[in-house]
Amino acid sequence: MQHLWMLIFWVLPIAALVYLGWHLWCLLPLPGGWKALIIALGICCFFLMFLSVARLFDRLPLWLASICYDVGTSSIFVMLYMVIIFLLLDLGRLLHIVPRDWLYSNWTSTGLLAALLIGIFVYGNWHYRHKYRETLELTTTKQLKKDMTIVMLSDMHIGYHNRRSELARWVDMINAEQPDIILIAGDIIDGSMRPLLEERMAEEFQRLKAPIYACLGNHEYYAGDTDALQFYHDAGIHLLRDSIAMVDGLAIIGRDDRTNIGRKSVKELLNSFSLDNTPYTIVLDHQPYHLERTEAAGVDFQLSGHTHHGQVWPISWITESIYECAFGAYQRGNTRYYISSGLGIWGGKFRIGTRSEYVVATIKNK
Repeated sequence: MQHLWMLIFWVLPIAALVYLGWHLWCLLPLPGGWKALIIALGICCFFLMFLSVARLFDRLPLWLASICYDVGTSSIFVMLYMVIIFLLLDLGRLLHIVPRDWLYSNWTSTGLLAALLIGIFVYGNWHYRHKYRETLELTTTKQLKKDMTIVMLSDMHIGYHNRRSELARWVDMINAEQPDIILIAGDIIDGSMRPLLEERMAEEFQRLKAPIYACLGNHEYYAGDTDALQFYHDAGIHLLRDSIAMVDGLAIIGRDDRTNIGRKSVKELLNSFSLDNTPYTIVLDHQPYHLERTEAAGVDFQLSGHTHHGQVWPISWITESIYECAFGAYQRGNTRYYISSGLGIWGGKFRIGTRSEYVVATIKNK
């Protein structure tokens, strides 16, 4: 497995850079010096992503760190689509559909390629900024104190790219739903705590007009779980870390992220209830693995996130092959699930073939 991740994170990107560099050298109708400069700038943009992962931007002014983060993490998606386009053109050449001179020192092809990429990513950014409102109706024979409206979300990833102004817009959107409670399935934090603290983002969560219950995600561990715990406390978020909260007849069970290999199982967490007096149970579990275990424990509903549904096509095909359910509503036996593609996003703010969303669920007695 370690060798597989090494292949994904190093060998494939470097091979893609070589492939793109060669194609751009052939395509651009410019002197060699200009070609080399453009290719070198592209490589530098790509390697900014690794500086972001290493959190070296924390030493820069906030505005500059945000630009570097956006450029670095966006470059991986731009590179992906450029590889796809050139692979299609190379296939066209092999099939004698694409003339050879389209790919050699051609201003028309260069302009069309640039226009296509700009169009794709302008659309992707616009689509990311539009938050999809998913509705969900849940019914139960278990006794509830009242019908409830719950806003459910995951993967906010607030940080260098989703800044306080964006978070404020989300808070207004959630408040407009007038929920009884708000559930967040992890990854509230993107990675670095620095922008959250400098912009005092905890104050935005304090504007929410309903109690907030959340579990940890893997990115809270990347940020440092101690710092993440303090932020949750300052923001007024009720953190459920292998623990249970009772809210108006609902049992909200928050699991620690599977990053903690010693976390409790769903069955262990449910042992506090007797078989004859189990309330309606909602599990918050960031990563949607082993859905069968939640079903076997007799849980009514599980909210997860983590997958982002791949963020952009065709990565969505990969997540769909990894997870039993990578996105959307799902059911196993009597247990219902919702795997959210996330309200926010990691890295470049593009949604292509996927969506950013929040869920408005109603729970009623039959």
